[in-house]
Amino acid sequence: MVSVEHAARRVLAYVPYLLVLIDMRYEGVQCGREASVDHHMEMGKKLLAAGQLADALSHFHAVVDGDPKNYLAYYRRATVFLAMGKSKSALPDLSKVIELKPDFTSARLQRGNLLLKQGRLDEAESDFKTVLKSNPSNKEQKEAQAQLTKADEIQREVASASASFQQHDYLTAAAHLDAIIETCVWDVASREMRAECFIQMGETGKAISDLKATSKLKSDNTPAFYKLSTIYYSLGDHEMSLNEVRECLKLDPDHKQCYSHYKQVKKLNKQIQSAETLIQEQRFGEAVSKYEAVMKTEPNVLQFSLLAKERICHALAQNQEASRAIDVCSQVLQHQPENVNALKDRAEAYVQDEQYDEAIRDYEAAGKHSENDRQIKEGLERAQRLLKQSKKRDYYKILGVKRTAQKKEIIKAYRKLAQQWHPDNFQDAEEKKQAEKKFIDIAQAKEVLTDPDMRSKFDQGEDPMDPESQQGHHHHHHFHESHHFQGFNPFGSGPFNFKFNFN
Repeated sequence: MVSVEHAARRVLAYVPYLLVLIDMRYEGVQCGREASVDHHMEMGKKLLAAGQLADALSHFHAVVDGDPKNYLAYYRRATVFLAMGKSKSALPDLSKVIELKPDFTSARLQRGNLLLKQGRLDEAESDFKTVLKSNPSNKEQKEAQAQLTKADEIQREVASASASFQQHDYLTAAAHLDAIIETCVWDVASREMRAECFIQMGETGKAISDLKATSKLKSDNTPAFYKLSTIYYSLGDHEMSLNEVRECLKLDPDHKQCYSHYKQVKKLNKQIQSAETLIQEQRFGEAVSKYEAVMKTEPNVLQFSLLAKERICHALAQNQEASRAIDVCSQVLQHQPENVNALKDRAEAYVQDEQYDEAIRDYEAAGKHSENDRQIKEGLERAQRLLKQSKKRDYYKILGVKRTAQKKEIIKAYRKLAQQWHPDNFQDAEEKKQAEKKFIDIAQAKEVLTDPDMRSKFDQGEDPMDPESQQGHHHHHHFHESHHFQGFNPFGSGPFNFKFNFN
């Protein structure tokens, strides 16, 4: 039997050989890893040169994972990030390069430029000064000096902007901030201050532009989304207000201001959408009631009152409620004289109310602000025809009915007037002659207004019974073809005959 001591000596005899094998295996792994890193680095450089940024980025990721201390891999990855417009991702890589190789002036200069664009002026100046102290190339020295000078100038602009803002001199503050943001394009603080200047100056469009930029530049920027939502709300844009406040709640579902505002905007938005559906379904009376509810939901924001009144004006005009439509449209136009929709709807209501001069005036005013609107052009032409027609004969007035009268009302009015003005009711020659003329007008009015095609033409300003109006048309009525008229008694007393001259 082999003793324990003898067995131990045999194991120890193999240790040198085992150590050699382990060392050889380690060197093989290391060589394989280095080869892989080199391969990824070369592929990344080629793809970057070819402009294939996404593919290059994946290779540089692999290099960093395989060799976390390879400062060139971080630098090249930062270059790709910058080319892709991802400066936030590039900045940590440049900082890592400087940590691994503090004398890498190109990386420090690049970081200084990014910090300057972000408005981090003190940090940017520190990088530029370090570059100047490190005996850089002539080109790098000139760039660092120029950027340092620019950073100093911006520091002065920042101080001036802040002083003007505190003094409520928003115009001057905005001018200083313009100069700052021209260089510090990613500076959130300057954009937020300029947005507030624009709000105070009433330039909400510019304020919205700056706030949208800050919502992208700064992560989880709930104040920007809330302010955007309230601005859109004050402008009466309920849909955009709802979109922005939802973005706020995505970031923070428990945000008190955003949640409270969200409930108000959502309720208002729902009412407006319901009202618009009613208008599309031609349920105009219900739409008016729904928009009146909108004004009660938000009585403090003028734009929503004007929006509601504009749509009420439209619904009333479509519902042939001319007098009410004219009144509501006029309320809108007192605040918004160039509101094209209100001008068009009031013009239509004026037409319905037979105030053709006023309708023409409104259509012409609307046309100045919307030159290519076909509806305005057609409405204006129609109002002009109706004005001209009103100076001749009006079949509605002849029968004494409204323009909205139904066929039954027209026939009833016709029968009453035909009985009254029937020529057989008159014995005096002069009276009979006048009755004949009156009776013909009544008969023609009835014929035009009970025929859908002829009534439509008349409503558009064209008289189907007027030969002058019918020039170029092939439609002729028998009233224009004969000087003899065979009348009839609409009450069943038999035919009658009389002659008359149309001239």
